[in-house]
Amino acid sequence: MRRSSLTRFAWFSIAAAVLTIGLKLLAYLLTGSVGLLSDALESLVNLVGALMALAMLSLAARPPDEEHAYGHTKAEYFSSGVEGALITLAAISIGAAAVNRLLHPQPIEQPGLGLAVSIIASAINLGAAAVLWNAGRLHRSITLEANAKHLLTDVITSAGVLGGVALVVVTGWLWLDPVIALLVAANIARLGIPLLARSANGLLDAGLPEAELAKVRDVLDRYANSCDVRYHALRTRQAAARSFVSVHILVPGEWSVQRGHRLLERIEADIRAAIPNAVVFTHLEPLEDAASWHDQTLERDGDRVEAA
Repeated sequence: MRRSSLTRFAWFSIAAAVLTIGLKLLAYLLTGSVGLLSDALESLVNLVGALMALAMLSLAARPPDEEHAYGHTKAEYFSSGVEGALITLAAISIGAAAVNRLLHPQPIEQPGLGLAVSIIASAINLGAAAVLWNAGRLHRSITLEANAKHLLTDVITSAGVLGGVALVVVTGWLWLDPVIALLVAANIARLGIPLLARSANGLLDAGLPEAELAKVRDVLDRYANSCDVRYHALRTRQAAARSFVSVHILVPGEWSVQRGHRLLERIEADIRAAIPNAVVFTHLEPLEDAASWHDQTLERDGDRVEAA
Protein backbone atom coordinates (compact mmCIF):
# COMPACT_ATOMS: atom_id res chain seq x y z
CA MET A 1 0.00 0.00 0.00
CA ARG A 2 1.26 3.49 -0.88
CA ARG A 3 2.04 5.61 2.20
CA SER A 4 -0.28 8.34 0.91
CA SER A 5 -3.25 5.96 1.18
CA LEU A 6 -2.75 5.71 4.96
CA THR A 7 -4.43 9.10 5.33
CA ARG A 8 -7.78 7.34 4.91
CA PHE A 9 -7.22 5.78 8.35
CA ALA A 10 -6.66 9.25 9.79
CA TRP A 11 -9.97 10.41 8.29
CA PHE A 12 -11.59 7.33 9.82
CA SER A 13 -10.15 8.28 13.21
CA ILE A 14 -11.40 11.87 12.85
CA ALA A 15 -14.93 10.68 12.08
CA ALA A 16 -14.90 8.34 15.08
CA ALA A 17 -13.63 11.14 17.35
CA VAL A 18 -16.33 13.59 16.25
CA LEU A 19 -19.06 11.02 16.79
CA THR A 20 -17.85 9.95 20.24
CA ILE A 21 -17.36 13.55 21.41
CA GLY A 22 -21.01 14.27 20.66
CA LEU A 23 -22.20 11.14 22.43
CA LYS A 24 -20.03 11.64 25.53
CA LEU A 25 -20.96 15.29 25.90
CA LEU A 26 -24.58 14.21 25.76
CA ALA A 27 -23.89 11.62 28.48
CA TYR A 28 -22.26 14.30 30.66
CA LEU A 29 -25.14 16.76 30.16
CA LEU A 30 -27.63 14.05 31.12
CA THR A 31 -25.81 12.99 34.28
CA GLY A 32 -23.55 15.80 35.46
CA SER A 33 -20.87 13.18 36.25
CA VAL A 34 -17.31 14.53 36.37
CA GLY A 35 -16.16 11.10 35.31
CA LEU A 36 -18.21 11.32 32.12
CA LEU A 37 -16.94 14.87 31.61
CA SER A 38 -13.37 13.58 31.80
CA ASP A 39 -14.33 10.93 29.26
CA ALA A 40 -15.59 13.63 26.87
CA LEU A 41 -12.41 15.67 27.32
CA GLU A 42 -10.34 12.61 26.42
CA SER A 43 -12.29 12.24 23.17
CA LEU A 44 -11.72 15.91 22.36
CA VAL A 45 -7.99 15.26 22.67
CA ASN A 46 -8.48 12.27 20.36
CA LEU A 47 -9.84 14.61 17.68
CA VAL A 48 -6.83 16.92 17.92
CA GLY A 49 -4.52 13.90 17.74
CA ALA A 50 -6.34 12.54 14.69
CA LEU A 51 -6.02 15.89 12.89
CA MET A 52 -2.30 15.92 13.69
CA ALA A 53 -2.00 12.36 12.40
CA LEU A 54 -3.66 13.35 9.12
CA ALA A 55 -1.24 16.24 8.62
CA MET A 56 1.88 14.20 9.42
CA LEU A 57 0.83 11.16 7.37
CA SER A 58 0.30 13.46 4.40
CA LEU A 59 3.77 14.94 4.89
CA ALA A 60 5.44 11.57 5.48
CA ALA A 61 3.98 10.24 2.20
CA ARG A 62 5.85 12.81 0.13
CA PRO A 63 8.65 11.33 -2.01
CA PRO A 64 12.30 12.32 -1.47
CA ASP A 65 13.36 15.62 -3.00
CA GLU A 66 16.55 17.65 -3.32
CA GLU A 67 16.21 19.11 0.18
CA HIS A 68 15.02 15.85 1.79
CA ALA A 69 16.99 13.14 0.02
CA TYR A 70 16.07 10.55 2.65
CA GLY A 71 12.34 11.25 2.43
CA HIS A 72 9.89 12.69 4.95
CA THR A 73 8.95 9.58 6.97
CA LYS A 74 10.33 10.96 10.25
CA ALA A 75 7.41 13.40 10.26
CA GLU A 76 5.41 10.54 11.81
CA TYR A 77 7.43 10.91 15.00
CA PHE A 78 6.14 14.47 15.41
CA SER A 79 2.59 13.14 15.26
CA SER A 80 3.20 10.34 17.74
CA GLY A 81 5.04 12.77 20.04
CA VAL A 82 2.12 15.19 20.00
CA GLU A 83 -0.22 12.24 20.57
CA GLY A 84 1.80 11.20 23.63
CA ALA A 85 1.82 14.77 24.93
CA LEU A 86 -1.95 15.07 24.45
CA ILE A 87 -2.54 11.79 26.28
CA THR A 88 -0.48 13.08 29.21
CA LEU A 89 -2.24 16.47 29.12
CA ALA A 90 -5.61 14.73 29.13
CA ALA A 91 -4.56 12.81 32.24
CA ILE A 92 -3.64 16.06 34.00
CA SER A 93 -6.92 17.74 33.00
CA ILE A 94 -8.98 14.77 34.18
CA GLY A 95 -7.09 14.71 37.46
CA ALA A 96 -7.73 18.42 38.07
CA ALA A 97 -11.47 18.06 37.38
CA ALA A 98 -11.64 15.01 39.64
CA VAL A 99 -9.95 16.79 42.56
CA ASN A 100 -12.39 19.69 42.23
CA ARG A 101 -15.37 17.31 42.27
CA LEU A 102 -13.89 15.40 45.20
CA LEU A 103 -13.86 18.65 47.17
CA HIS A 104 -17.35 19.61 45.95
CA PRO A 105 -19.43 16.42 45.48
CA GLN A 106 -22.56 16.52 43.32
CA PRO A 107 -25.27 13.90 42.72
CA ILE A 108 -25.48 12.02 39.41
CA GLU A 109 -28.68 12.49 37.40
CA GLN A 110 -30.31 10.12 34.86
CA PRO A 111 -27.47 7.58 35.18
CA GLY A 112 -29.15 4.86 33.13
CA LEU A 113 -29.53 6.92 29.97
CA GLY A 114 -26.11 8.52 30.39
CA LEU A 115 -24.40 5.15 30.78
CA ALA A 116 -26.16 3.77 27.71
CA VAL A 117 -24.96 6.67 25.55
CA SER A 118 -21.42 6.33 26.89
CA ILE A 119 -21.34 2.57 26.20
CA ILE A 120 -22.24 3.19 22.55
CA ALA A 121 -19.43 5.77 22.27
CA SER A 122 -16.94 3.34 23.84
CA ALA A 123 -17.91 0.59 21.41
CA ILE A 124 -17.22 2.95 18.49
CA ASN A 125 -13.80 3.83 19.94
CA LEU A 126 -12.89 0.20 20.54
CA GLY A 127 -13.69 -0.73 16.94
CA ALA A 128 -11.74 2.26 15.60
CA ALA A 129 -8.74 1.42 17.82
CA ALA A 130 -8.65 -2.15 16.49
CA VAL A 131 -8.72 -0.97 12.86
CA LEU A 132 -5.98 1.63 13.41
CA TRP A 133 -3.76 -0.73 15.43
CA ASN A 134 -3.87 -3.44 12.76
CA ALA A 135 -3.16 -0.90 10.01
CA GLY A 136 -0.28 0.61 12.00
CA ARG A 137 1.37 -2.76 12.60
CA LEU A 138 0.83 -3.89 9.01
CA HIS A 139 2.23 -0.73 7.43
CA ARG A 140 4.84 0.07 10.11
CA SER A 141 3.23 3.44 10.91
CA ILE A 142 3.98 4.76 14.40
CA THR A 143 1.40 7.49 13.77
CA LEU A 144 -1.44 5.01 13.35
CA GLU A 145 -0.16 2.93 16.28
CA ALA A 146 -0.09 6.03 18.49
CA ASN A 147 -3.58 7.03 17.38
CA ALA A 148 -4.84 3.52 18.13
CA LYS A 149 -3.21 3.57 21.57
CA HIS A 150 -4.83 6.93 22.25
CA LEU A 151 -8.24 5.55 21.35
CA LEU A 152 -7.58 2.53 23.53
CA THR A 153 -6.85 4.82 26.49
CA ASP A 154 -10.22 6.40 25.79
CA VAL A 155 -11.87 2.97 26.01
CA ILE A 156 -10.04 2.29 29.28
CA THR A 157 -11.16 5.68 30.56
CA SER A 158 -14.74 4.91 29.64
CA ALA A 159 -14.68 1.50 31.32
CA GLY A 160 -13.41 3.00 34.57
CA VAL A 161 -15.84 5.88 34.43
CA LEU A 162 -18.82 3.64 33.69
CA GLY A 163 -17.87 1.38 36.58
CA GLY A 164 -17.51 4.38 38.87
CA VAL A 165 -20.88 5.86 37.91
CA ALA A 166 -22.56 2.50 38.38
CA LEU A 167 -21.04 2.13 41.86
CA VAL A 168 -22.15 5.64 42.81
CA VAL A 169 -25.70 4.80 41.77
CA VAL A 170 -25.69 1.54 43.75
CA THR A 171 -23.95 2.78 46.91
CA GLY A 172 -24.79 6.48 46.95
CA TRP A 173 -21.11 7.25 47.65
CA LEU A 174 -20.56 10.44 45.62
CA TRP A 175 -16.81 10.43 46.29
CA LEU A 176 -16.41 7.29 44.14
CA ASP A 177 -17.02 9.26 40.92
CA PRO A 178 -13.96 11.56 41.23
CA VAL A 179 -11.78 8.81 42.76
CA ILE A 180 -12.39 6.57 39.75
CA ALA A 181 -11.58 9.53 37.50
CA LEU A 182 -8.25 10.01 39.33
CA LEU A 183 -7.34 6.34 38.87
CA VAL A 184 -8.19 6.55 35.17
CA ALA A 185 -6.03 9.68 34.83
CA ALA A 186 -3.05 7.86 36.35
CA ASN A 187 -3.48 4.95 33.93
CA ILE A 188 -3.71 7.28 30.93
CA ALA A 189 -0.46 8.99 31.96
CA ARG A 190 1.18 5.57 32.18
CA LEU A 191 0.40 5.00 28.49
CA GLY A 192 1.24 8.51 27.27
CA ILE A 193 4.72 8.93 28.76
CA PRO A 194 6.29 5.84 27.03
CA LEU A 195 4.83 7.03 23.72
CA LEU A 196 6.62 10.35 24.20
CA ALA A 197 9.87 8.51 24.89
CA ARG A 198 9.51 6.31 21.79
CA SER A 199 8.87 9.33 19.58
CA ALA A 200 11.89 11.18 20.96
CA ASN A 201 14.03 8.09 20.39
CA GLY A 202 12.93 7.99 16.74
CA LEU A 203 13.80 11.65 16.20
CA LEU A 204 17.25 10.90 17.64
CA ASP A 205 17.87 8.30 14.89
CA ALA A 206 17.75 5.18 17.06
CA GLY A 207 19.01 1.98 15.45
CA LEU A 208 16.85 -0.89 14.21
CA PRO A 209 15.18 -3.15 16.79
CA GLU A 210 17.32 -6.09 17.83
CA ALA A 211 15.18 -8.60 15.91
CA GLU A 212 15.64 -6.72 12.63
CA LEU A 213 19.33 -6.07 13.29
CA ALA A 214 19.77 -9.83 13.74
CA LYS A 215 18.31 -10.39 10.26
CA VAL A 216 20.85 -7.98 8.77
CA ARG A 217 23.70 -9.75 10.59
CA ASP A 218 22.45 -13.12 9.37
CA VAL A 219 22.74 -11.94 5.75
CA LEU A 220 26.22 -10.49 6.29
CA ASP A 221 27.47 -13.55 8.21
CA ARG A 222 26.27 -15.84 5.44
CA TYR A 223 28.40 -14.01 2.88
CA ALA A 224 31.36 -13.73 5.26
CA ASN A 225 31.34 -17.49 5.79
CA SER A 226 31.00 -18.41 2.12
CA CYS A 227 32.76 -15.74 0.05
CA ASP A 228 36.03 -15.08 1.92
CA VAL A 229 34.96 -11.54 2.83
CA ARG A 230 34.58 -9.57 6.03
CA TYR A 231 32.35 -6.71 7.16
CA HIS A 232 32.35 -3.99 9.80
CA ALA A 233 31.03 -0.46 10.53
CA LEU A 234 27.46 -1.76 10.49
CA ARG A 235 25.19 1.16 11.31
CA THR A 236 21.40 1.36 11.20
CA ARG A 237 18.62 3.81 11.92
CA GLN A 238 14.84 3.75 11.89
CA ALA A 239 12.69 6.49 10.35
CA ALA A 240 9.11 5.35 10.96
CA ALA A 241 8.32 2.88 8.16
CA ARG A 242 11.71 3.26 6.48
CA SER A 243 14.94 1.61 7.65
CA PHE A 244 18.49 2.64 6.77
CA VAL A 245 21.47 0.25 6.81
CA SER A 246 25.10 1.06 6.00
CA VAL A 247 28.02 -1.36 6.16
CA HIS A 248 31.60 -1.74 4.91
CA ILE A 249 32.42 -4.91 3.00
CA LEU A 250 36.08 -5.99 2.86
CA VAL A 251 37.17 -8.24 -0.03
CA PRO A 252 40.56 -9.51 -1.27
CA GLY A 253 42.47 -6.72 -2.97
CA GLU A 254 43.04 -8.84 -6.06
CA TRP A 255 39.33 -8.79 -6.88
CA SER A 256 38.22 -6.65 -9.81
CA VAL A 257 35.87 -3.73 -9.20
CA GLN A 258 33.24 -5.58 -11.24
CA ARG A 259 33.44 -8.68 -9.03
CA GLY A 260 33.20 -6.61 -5.85
CA HIS A 261 30.29 -4.62 -7.26
CA ARG A 262 28.34 -7.79 -8.09
CA LEU A 263 28.85 -9.04 -4.54
CA LEU A 264 27.60 -5.78 -3.02
CA GLU A 265 24.52 -5.84 -5.25
CA ARG A 266 23.64 -9.32 -3.99
CA ILE A 267 24.21 -8.35 -0.35
CA GLU A 268 22.06 -5.22 -0.67
CA ALA A 269 19.26 -7.16 -2.37
CA ASP A 270 19.27 -9.81 0.38
CA ILE A 271 19.13 -7.19 3.14
CA ARG A 272 16.23 -5.43 1.42
CA ALA A 273 14.45 -8.77 1.18
CA ALA A 274 14.96 -9.36 4.92
CA ILE A 275 14.00 -5.82 6.02
CA PRO A 276 10.98 -4.21 4.28
CA ASN A 277 11.43 -0.62 3.08
CA ALA A 278 15.17 -0.70 3.78
CA VAL A 279 17.63 1.68 2.12
CA VAL A 280 21.04 -0.02 2.06
CA PHE A 281 24.44 1.64 1.62
CA THR A 282 27.57 -0.47 1.18
CA HIS A 283 31.23 0.55 0.94
CA LEU A 284 33.82 -1.71 -0.71
CA GLU A 285 37.31 -1.94 0.84
CA PRO A 286 40.38 -4.19 0.35
CA LEU A 287 41.12 -6.65 3.14
CA GLU A 288 44.88 -6.09 2.99
CA ASP A 289 44.81 -2.29 3.41
CA ALA A 290 45.29 -1.23 7.06
CA ALA A 291 43.22 1.89 6.45
CA SER A 292 40.22 -0.33 5.71
CA TRP A 293 40.07 -1.27 9.38
CA HIS A 294 40.01 2.31 10.67
CA ASP A 295 36.24 2.51 10.27
CA GLN A 296 35.28 -0.09 12.86
CA THR A 297 34.33 2.60 15.39
CA LEU A 298 31.43 5.04 15.04
CA GLU A 299 33.55 8.04 14.05
CA ARG A 300 36.75 8.48 12.09
CA ASP A 301 38.76 11.67 12.47
CA GLY A 302 41.61 11.74 9.98
CA ASP A 303 43.89 8.80 10.73
CA ARG A 304 43.04 8.74 14.44
CA VAL A 305 40.26 6.42 15.55
CA GLU A 306 38.12 7.28 18.57
CA ALA A 307 34.89 5.83 19.93
CA ALA A 308 31.92 8.19 19.84
